[in-house]
Order: sequence, then structure tokens, then C-alpha cells
Amino acid sequence: MEFDSLPEDCLSYVISLTSPRDACRLALVSSFFQSASESDSVWEKFIPSDFLEILSRSVFSIPFSSKKQLYFNLCNPVLLDGGKKIFWLEKSTCRKCYTLLARELSITWGSNPLYWSWKCLPQHSQSSFLEVAELRTIWWLEIQGKIAASMLSPKTNYAAYLIVKFAERAYGLDTLPSETSIQTSSNQWKRGRAHLRFGNEQKRSLEQLYFLHRIQVLRSSRVGKEEEEHVPRERSDGWMEVELGEFFNDGVDGGEVKMSLKEVKGHHLKGGLIVQGIEIRPKFSSTVFLS
Repeated sequence: MEFDSLPEDCLSYVISLTSPRDACRLALVSSFFQSASESDSVWEKFIPSDFLEILSRSVFSIPFSSKKQLYFNLCNPVLLDGGKKIFWLEKSTCRKCYTLLARELSITWGSNPLYWSWKCLPQHSQSSFLEVAELRTIWWLEIQGKIAASMLSPKTNYAAYLIVKFAERAYGLDTLPSETSIQTSSNQWKRGRAHLRFGNEQKRSLEQLYFLHRIQVLRSSRVGKEEEEHVPRERSDGWMEVELGEFFNDGVDGGEVKMSLKEVKGHHLKGGLIVQGIEIRPKFSSTVFLS
């Protein structure tokens, strides 16, 4: 049977059951396939069902003349909620991704200028500035974020990442490992540890030597408990990301996903951590937009 003999709307329906990548590949087969692949009935299957709400929350207007154009516009970062969130679609799978920017996070004593300062950095992917939080000095480090599970794609494995930089003056951040956690309303609970490594090895070694006995005590208290350990990973946008954990969004229970990083056991001062936000994306995605 030749596909060219099918009604175009039937072929469009078949293509809509594939993926955005497959739809683009099939458009190269023939002019008939191209017409069917680019129809709105195909691309509206790939666009989130709540796209009108997303567009209404966008800081900047998003013009489009077709559902395909809208899809690819949504694959670029969309600034939402007065600049507190960034949304985008993973291009190959059409799964939703979010960044909760620093103002959207709960940062202990973040509003106290003695402990944290706020500054704006140029954001190249938008005609705006990115507001970040820089740690002046504190001993109680705690950063939390949360997002409604309904805002994410169902039946998807997600991971959350704290997006940071380290100032030249950074100190005390890796003296003890920070604790990370992910909690969902369906009682998924994951704990881990993150080593906020920065600077040169010699400086860190001297700091860690001072607190060596504390580290040994903390490690011995965790015997028998399985915890993932994470270190900062450099991104293509010049920032670093630290994985906070992963979770499965079943799309049934709703509720909230809560993410956190904290270090409150060392009782020593730390500073120089620059926080952009928390990024939530499918586990095996490595897309970076802020560059």
C-alpha cells in the first residue's frame, strides 16, 4: 500500500502518534508527507495541553502562525511569572522543563542583606537581566524549592539541579558535605549529599583538615544508609549544576515536589555561593539555554 494514496488527515493522525523528531524526518520523504507532517493536527499533539496558560504567564509575547512554529518557540526558554520561572520543552520528546529562579526559592535569611545580596546579571537568551542571590556569609545554609507536579509531564523521570557559581572569595562551602533531598506527595523520598567544591585543592584540603574529626563522626553516623553523592558539574552556559535527586512524576497524585540543599551541622561560616535557581528536567536531558 502506498501512503500517498491515504487521505492527508489520516496520515497526519498517524504521524501525530510518533514524536517531533520523527515528524520532522517524515517531512523529508515527499511533498505529500511534508504537508501532512506540518499540519496543526500533528503539532498540537506535541504542544502541552496547558499551552494557553503558559502563554498568558509569559513575560514576553510569543507570536506564531502555526502549531509547529509555536512548538519550536516553546523549545526556547520562556520567562514566566514576572521573571521568577523559566519554561521550555525538551525538543526531541516534548517533555516540560522548568527553572525556578532564585526569587522563586526559599533561601533561609535570603532577605537579610547581612547574609545574602541580590544582583542582576545579563541574560543573553532574553532581552532582560537574570537576578541571582550571592551568599555573603552565614553558617546555616538552606535552599528550598517546590513545584506543582501538574506543571510537569506525566510518566516521566525527572531530576532537579541546583544551578550555581562560586565567587573568587568563596570559602567554607565544602568543609562538610551538604545534604540534598527530593520529596513528592506520593511519598517518594530521596536523600543525598553534595560536595560544593571550588577553588584549588590545597585551599580546600586545609579547610577540610580543620574539620576532619567532624566529618568522620558524620560519616560513621550514616553507616547502613544509602545516599547518593554529587559534585558540581560544569555546564555549557558557564554555570555549574549540582544534582539534588531524581523522582518519577506519575501524573496521578498531583501535589508538590519539594527539593532542598542544606548544610547546618558544621556551625562554621561559609560564603561566596552564587545561586541562579533550581532546574527540573527529564533525567537524561542535558539541555542548557542560559548562555
